[in-house]
Amino acid sequence: MQRYNFIIKILIIFLSLKKFYAQENQFRAATIGFYNVENLFDTIPSAGFVNGNLDYQDEFYHTSISQEKIPVLDTVNCKCRYSEENLKGKQIIRPLILAEDFIPTGPKTWTSQRYQQKIENLSQVIANLGRDKTKDFPVLVGLAEVENREVVQDLIHSKALEKADYGLVHFNSWDARGIDVALIYQKKRFVVHEKKKIEVEVYDEKGARDYTRDILKVGGELDGEQIYVFVNHWPSRRGGEAVSFPKREKAAQVLKAEMSAIKAKNPSVKILVMGDFNDNPTDESITKVLGAGGESEKWVNLLLRDFKKGNGTLAYRDSWNLFDQIIVSRNLLRQDFESYQVYQTRIFKPNYLETATGAYKGYPQRMFAGDQYNPQGVSDHFPVYTILLKKVE
Repeated sequence: MQRYNFIIKILIIFLSLKKFYAQENQFRAATIGFYNVENLFDTIPSAGFVNGNLDYQDEFYHTSISQEKIPVLDTVNCKCRYSEENLKGKQIIRPLILAEDFIPTGPKTWTSQRYQQKIENLSQVIANLGRDKTKDFPVLVGLAEVENREVVQDLIHSKALEKADYGLVHFNSWDARGIDVALIYQKKRFVVHEKKKIEVEVYDEKGARDYTRDILKVGGELDGEQIYVFVNHWPSRRGGEAVSFPKREKAAQVLKAEMSAIKAKNPSVKILVMGDFNDNPTDESITKVLGAGGESEKWVNLLLRDFKKGNGTLAYRDSWNLFDQIIVSRNLLRQDFESYQVYQTRIFKPNYLETATGAYKGYPQRMFAGDQYNPQGVSDHFPVYTILLKKVE
C-alpha cells in the first residue's frame, strides 16, 4: 500500500511538472526595465559640440567631445538661447558644469579602473532584470544619467551584456550637468522605426531658461508588435518640491501631448512610458497633469500599488520615494495575452544592491557618498521592470 501511494505521488508530481512546462512553452516573455544609473561619466574632460549643419534630430547633431579637441574646431561663439533656429549653420562648444568632477585629477579621482568597475556593476544588474522568470536579458532598458553615447556603448559591450547584442538610441540634451537619457534594445527582438528627442522648455524663478533633460521617444516593433516607448528624467526638486513643481508640470504636459497625438492617430497602438519623474505616483504631475493612475485610468501606473504599500526606489532623510515608474496604455492590461500584456512589475532590489550596515542600511548602495568611493556601489536608485507575456503557437 505504501509503495502504491508513493507511485501515485510521483505520478502527480510528474504530471504537474509536465503541465507547468507545457504552459510555460505557450508564452513568450519580454522584460522592459528602467534604471537611473547615477552619473555614468567617462574619465575624459568633455564639452558639448553642436554641429548646426546637421539636422536637429540627428543623433550626432549635438555630441560630447574631449576638451583637448576644442582648439582645432572652427567654432562660432553663440551666446544665444540654444534652439534649432538659433544654432542652424553654426558650430559651437557648450561648457558642461560637471566636466571636471569625473576625471582622474578631480575630487572623485575618477580613474579608468573605477569607471570600468562602475560599468561592470551596472551591467550585472541590468543582465539580471527579470531573468529569474524569463531566463533572458531584458529586451528594452531605459537609462537615465548617462554622460554621452560612448558610455552607453561601453555598457552594452561589457562582458555581462555583450551576448544580448544591444543597440542603442541616444541624443545629447541641453542639460546643464551634461546628463541624458537613452534606450538600449535587443536588436534581434526590437526594430526601431522612429526616434526623436523632445525638448522640455522650463524656466527658473527669475525667468531664465533652465536646461534639463529631453524626453526620448522611440517607436518600433517588439517581436512584430508595434509599440512606442518614452524615456524620461524630469526636472529635479532642487529649490524645494513646491518651487520646482511647475517644471515637472511642464514635462508632464509635453509628454501627455505626445502620447495623445499617437493615440489619436492609432487608438490601438501600445504605449509604455518609463523614467525618473522626480515625483511619486500620487503626486499631481503624475495623477492630474499626466492623468496616470490605477487600472481604471487611460494611463496605468504599474508602480502605484508598490508606492501605496510603502515601497520605494530611493530614500532621502529616512523617507522612501518611488520616482522611478513605468506607465502603460490600458490596452497592455487586457490579460488575454493574445498579444503582449503586462504579467508582473517589480522593483529590483537584491541584497547586493542594498547598503548592508550603518545609518543607511537598506538604502540603494551608491558608488560615492560625497567623494567617498565604494567599489561595490552602483546607484542611488533601484531599477524597476515589467515583464510582458504573449501566447505563441
